[in-house]
Amino acid sequence: MHFRRGVELLGSGAYFEAHEELELAWRSAPPAERDFYQGLVHVAVAWYQAARGNRVGCERQLEKAARRLGPYAPEHDGVAVESLLDQVAAAQAVVAGGSLELPPPRL
Repeated sequence: MHFRRGVELLGSGAYFEAHEELELAWRSAPPAERDFYQGLVHVAVAWYQAARGNRVGCERQLEKAARRLGPYAPEHDGVAVESLLDQVAAAQAVVAGGSLELPPPRL
């Protein structure tokens, strides 16, 4: 329930709200799934921080997202993780280039 709603919110650009829902999914998940949900939380927070102009916060969250989601590639629980990791890498390049103009993540 929280997971699906969080993914929906993330895809619609409601990053703060997505973070809230995904955090609820993460907290109630079995141990083997927690990194996956936490990785999605990091994606939501990275895009939220970018929108707020917080470069350092965005960079840190992107790094954490890549680390947590990597083991779940190429796909997990209906999420195209490999594609999401490519988007995270592209976002890291944008941020490293001095911009925080990130295209919305596609899930």
